[in-house]
Formats: sequence, C-alpha cells, structure tokens
Amino acid sequence: MSELHKFIFDGLPVRGQLVRLTDAWQEVLRRRAANTQTGAYPPPVAEMLGEMAAAAVLMQGNIKFDGALIMQIFGDGPVKVAVAEVQSDLRLRATASVVGAVTPGMRLPEMVDAQGKGRCAITLDPQNRQEGQQPYQGVVPLADEGGAPLMDLAAVVEHYMRQSEQLDTTLVLAADEQVAAGLLIQRLPVQGQDNLSQSSVAREDDARDAAEDDYQRIAILAKSLKRDELLGLDADTILRRLFWEESLMRFEPQAGAQGPRFACSCSRERVGAMLKGLGQHEAEDILKEQGQIEVGCDFCGQQERFDAVDVGRLFTPAAQQLPQPGSVQ
Repeated sequence: MSELHKFIFDGLPVRGQLVRLTDAWQEVLRRRAANTQTGAYPPPVAEMLGEMAAAAVLMQGNIKFDGALIMQIFGDGPVKVAVAEVQSDLRLRATASVVGAVTPGMRLPEMVDAQGKGRCAITLDPQNRQEGQQPYQGVVPLADEGGAPLMDLAAVVEHYMRQSEQLDTTLVLAADEQVAAGLLIQRLPVQGQDNLSQSSVAREDDARDAAEDDYQRIAILAKSLKRDELLGLDADTILRRLFWEESLMRFEPQAGAQGPRFACSCSRERVGAMLKGLGQHEAEDILKEQGQIEVGCDFCGQQERFDAVDVGRLFTPAAQQLPQPGSVQ
C-alpha cells in the first residue's frame, strides 16, 4: 500500500518526509502498458515519471493547499512533456508524451533538454477558484545558475525550491516498475525563534549558523541513501538506519484512503457521453470502418471500447432498453 511518512527533528529547524508509492504507481504503469496505441513507457521515461510522482506527493504533503499541485517537465527532446498531478487529499495521476526514440540509459537532459530549452513548472491550481483568480506557477530551467544541465529530477526540484521558494531542500528519488519513492529533507527558517528572549544580533547569527550546521549534517545523511535501499527497504528501516543518532518525532503515516492513491477523472460514462455528443450517425460510421470504437484517456492511457451493442444502447431511450441478464426488475 502506498504511504507517506512525515517527521521532524526534535529541537532542530529541520523537517522531512518519506513517500513510497506501490499500488498507486503500479496502476499508472498498468494503464499505460495496456494501451494498444502507446504501449508501455520506455524504462528511462518510467523512471523519470515515477520520480516525478514521488516528488509531487512530497511537495503537496508539505503545504496546506486546497487544490492540485501539478509538476510539469517539458522541452525539446524525445519526451515532449511529463506531468504528475497530486490533489490536496493525495489522489494522484501521471503521464508522459513520448514523441521520439528513448534508448536505455538516457538521462533527463537527453530526454527533455536536448537543446537547452527544457523547463520545470510547478502549478498550484485552487480547488474552488474565485472569479479572476489565476493558478500560481513557478518555472525554472533544467540547468543550474551557471547554465550546466541538471542531470536528474532530484536536482531539478532542489533547484526549484531554492529559486522559487527560497527553501534549502535535499531530495533523494528513485523508481522502478514496482515502487516510486522519495525522501525529502527541508530546513525551516529560524527567524523569530528567539523573539521572546529579545536575543542580540550576535545570538541570532549564532542560531542561524547552528541551524545551518544541523541541516547540512542531516542532508548529508539523507544523501547517503542508495537507490536500492530507497526502493527495497520499508520506511521504518530507512529512517532508523539514516537517523539513529537523531531525535526523530514521527507523525501517523498516511496510507489507504488518507494516503497517496491513484485516481483519474476519466470514466466509461464520460466516454459514452462524448460519443452521444458525437451523434449516432458518426458513431455508426466509425463502427462500420473499425468494427468498434476505441477511446483512450489522454492522461492515464485507460482505453474504453464500445462495440455495436454498446453503441446501440447509447442511442436507445432508457424506457426501450431490455434488462441485462441477471438484473432485478
């Protein structure tokens, strides 16, 4: 079961989260692989998209926001765009558009940033927008301050957090065909923590220096986490191995109906409504040409198929429809 773990370091201005996407991530891959038009993602794309899904959950879990957090990576490589979307209740979905050949071993710059035009955008889209209200969006290039390409998604998100949010962030990400996981460590601001004691400027400087030392120590520990460990070990084991000398305060894990889980707004009913809007004559023409009508969700890849009986039922008034076998009247 997919799960999100939140924790803080007692007495230190440092917080952290650990996410493990299992069933939710496997459903993303299953739908894509079952799509007869696209087939499964190439392994490098699946790995990048899984890391995006894990990172988006971690970012959404860090804020109090009623709406969707949408992470987009787009550019001029064989991966035109990749998107991970996480709602405030941790429902998630993810997709990527592959327009060229992706070979084994390709990394982020080769897949998305071939000519240096790649970008990462983070959008916060409110659930109930007021009239005239626009989503908040931050955009950064897939390169550091010196113009050197960032080699993986963790480096991109760390760069985004420094540039757009002014928050020191350490991120470790990994994904395979079974698990997408991530560990996030973030330094909290210390400004105002000594206000009641009316501390001197020197003391405030000392506090900032101490907080920086604490954060750097914990960040180094986090970066020691290896990919195989992040994917293969449970949350308790990871946190115990990394931070056994730290005083860790953990919150109740979020899992099941309160945790990360796959959800897409597509449905067979919505596809049926679309076909009815297309019109009976047009739908029947497609049936004659193709034998069935096949419609895939542009986001998750789920396909719905309608044969002649299904289409006939769509355009038959409910009062005239015969009961289904085994139905109770």
